[in-house]
Amino acid sequence: MKEMTSAQVRQMWLDFWQTKAHAIEPSANLIPVNDPTLLWINSGVATLKKYFDGSVIPENPRIANAQKAIRTNDIENVGKTARHHTMFEMLGNFSIGDYFREQAIKWAFELLTSPQWFDLPKDKLYMTYYPDDKESYNCWLACGVDPSHLIPLEENFWEIGAGPSGPDTEIFFDRGADFDPDNMGIRLLEEDIENDRYIEIWNIVLSQYNADPDLPRSEYQELPNKNIDTGMGLERMVAILQGAKTNFETDLFLPLIREVENISGKSYDPNGDNMSFKVIADHIRSLTFAVCDGALPGNEGRGYVLRRLLRRAVMHGRRLGIKEPFLYRLVPIVGRIMTSYYPEILEKHAFIEKIVKREEETFARTIDAGTVHLEQVLSQLKNAGENRLDGQAIFKLYDTYGFPVELTEELAEDQGFTIDHKGFQAAMKEQQERARAGAVKGGSMGMQNETLAGIVEPSVFDYDKEQLSASLSVLLVGNERAASTGEVQAVLVFDRTPFYAEMGGQVADRGVIKNEQGEILARVTDVQRAPNGQPLHTADVFSELSVGQTYRLEIDHERRYRVMTNHTATHLLHAALHNVLGDHARQAGSLNEMEFLRFDFTHFEAVTAEQLRQIEEEVNQQIWQALEVKTIETDLDTAKSMGALALFGEKYGKKVRVVTIGDYSVELCGGTHLKNTAEIGIFKIIKEEGIGSGTRRILAVTGREAFSAYRETEDTLKNIAAAVKSPQLKDVTNRVVSLQEQLRQLQKENAELKEKAAAEQAAAVFADVKETNGISYIAAQVQAADAAALRSFADNWKQQDYSDVLVLAATIGEKVSVLAASKTQAVHAGNLIKQLAPIVAGRGGGKPAMAMAGGSDPSAISALLAAVAEKL
Repeated sequence: MKEMTSAQVRQMWLDFWQTKAHAIEPSANLIPVNDPTLLWINSGVATLKKYFDGSVIPENPRIANAQKAIRTNDIENVGKTARHHTMFEMLGNFSIGDYFREQAIKWAFELLTSPQWFDLPKDKLYMTYYPDDKESYNCWLACGVDPSHLIPLEENFWEIGAGPSGPDTEIFFDRGADFDPDNMGIRLLEEDIENDRYIEIWNIVLSQYNADPDLPRSEYQELPNKNIDTGMGLERMVAILQGAKTNFETDLFLPLIREVENISGKSYDPNGDNMSFKVIADHIRSLTFAVCDGALPGNEGRGYVLRRLLRRAVMHGRRLGIKEPFLYRLVPIVGRIMTSYYPEILEKHAFIEKIVKREEETFARTIDAGTVHLEQVLSQLKNAGENRLDGQAIFKLYDTYGFPVELTEELAEDQGFTIDHKGFQAAMKEQQERARAGAVKGGSMGMQNETLAGIVEPSVFDYDKEQLSASLSVLLVGNERAASTGEVQAVLVFDRTPFYAEMGGQVADRGVIKNEQGEILARVTDVQRAPNGQPLHTADVFSELSVGQTYRLEIDHERRYRVMTNHTATHLLHAALHNVLGDHARQAGSLNEMEFLRFDFTHFEAVTAEQLRQIEEEVNQQIWQALEVKTIETDLDTAKSMGALALFGEKYGKKVRVVTIGDYSVELCGGTHLKNTAEIGIFKIIKEEGIGSGTRRILAVTGREAFSAYRETEDTLKNIAAAVKSPQLKDVTNRVVSLQEQLRQLQKENAELKEKAAAEQAAAVFADVKETNGISYIAAQVQAADAAALRSFADNWKQQDYSDVLVLAATIGEKVSVLAASKTQAVHAGNLIKQLAPIVAGRGGGKPAMAMAGGSDPSAISALLAAVAEKL
């Protein structure tokens, strides 16, 4: 067995599969693209779904990768076990309709046991398999595996809803009796018991059925193309090859743990309780990679996950005695550990450190605010003679204030309180059930479409033509091939086409299909890409079309031109965002329509009005400079050497198109563009808003829409000028400011007059004091604008010793408001108002000192006032 670094393990995996003619897929961004069923990329296969469900046919059906992934469904186990992580790397090899069971198992055994490769002892390997999968059992036997090392398990069947599914076979490494304190031996595997002896290192999924939740497994249909989907945990494999007790004693984590030792002054004991060291080392990896890929801490979705990870790591830092921000200091260490395969971490380390440190500082303020609130809660409980902190109170601090449960318990116990653990767990469970009920359902792959996957006829998109003659090579009606069709909606493939298929944020072209005489035979309403890449034209057919015939294809010129205008402006906007906000402002989605452009980008706060003005001016400067827009086709490496910026979520082939705009912008882009920026005319930002944690959106318009937006603003300004009687537009601002000042002065004078009138009215009212049954009282009808004015009367009455009781009534609109106030315990204002309110067809109530009521009969106010003496 070889001793290897983590970088060597990863590279050996990739090298092996290259010898088996596999294409090496780069590790994709952790943020899923066009997949709302996933919060994070959580496996090696997650980015390859489109290949497995047949929506896209890969250039090479054999694929291997080392994919970074995040899973947080069992976050509480991180640090407690030897193997749980939130961020991990999954090494995978995949076959899309190519090799299957026999080769997958044979190659797996070769990679694990061959002296040329990992050279693991054969007698240390055990395999589990699905009991009905005798073929896999026989394949392992053919490799020379002892039958006693083959364990049947019912759980070895992979399916996550409708779509590809099948049996799987898992490979385990036996670390020996030292990791089996109860000496249970092979029972640990046979009974599927969680243990540290038999470590699962590889799972081979044999995807051969289309799962149907309405059918028993025995009736699942065979897939037209069988697939192989495997996964090996890098961290586990490294731990085995480095002879580590846990994954944390490997070169993937130890440098982080050593730095935490330096910061905390505490020592990491491999045989002791090191949960805090492990949690910190694990969580900072997730934070670093996620922020690098464009995610930012926030209050929902991905942002909430990151905030929770950071706060959990900070609290474990406090357990080690670390009070100041420290996680950000670990970011460059993560970068150095991973630099061989993920150099972008060190390239962006300054930005990642900034985000992590800022979030640490924010959390420190949260802890301070939460401590104040907790002290108030504990003080109230003490005053009430309570010594137990209720679970709901703990949960509220955790859920509303973000206050860590561990800190709540620690502070409460220090003051002698017992903790309602069960109540907190119950509240947490309720929250989790609510979250599950609102979660996005799904995650399975789509069903394979054999008809679309079977389209192999070539089709070339011509960037430079807006109309051309082409031969109809494929005609689909109702997902079935046809030789010809009449009036129906059909899907068409031509040997060449001027129609752009929707991709990269640019909407599809529309247009018509004509015969040689110029008659319109069909109207193209949409264009998408087939699994093998051909443009699929969805068309409403008016007259017969036949395969093999030549037709005239014409796109809607105006639509294409206006879409191109917005697309070219999008490139300028992207560059301006980098210049004004920073390189972290990366594209997270876009849409280029006829009427507008929409651009989503990563940024950690709202863009200020001044920044938006800078961005808008910078884009317009490039338009006015009439920069030439050039497009060249080259290989990916050359494009990168040119400084070309790859767009978020795009996959690029061997040949790529590079769009350059003067010396201002260089991007990889497969879309269509103008020849010169001057054609854009003008660019205007309409709106900037947040659409999720760490993601902002700009909506902008160009050309005629931008002109219309400016004209609309001008018309609004003219209307304001007319309303404020300002003959010159340039004087409108001064005129409005002047009017505001006049209004403020008049409001001040009006308030003073009201106050004077109210004081005069109050003096008259408070002078009319009556007495009954030894209680002095004032009962009067007053003029009041609202109920607040009545309360002002009462406030003035309280300041002086006018009477024991006050009753006021006022007509407000068509209703009656009544107020009762009392300074004596002999009269309860709330009870008094309840007796008086029915007289004016109303009801009310309140406290002993003051109460109010509303009524609908103003004519009865005199009767109400006369009844006060009787009620008293």
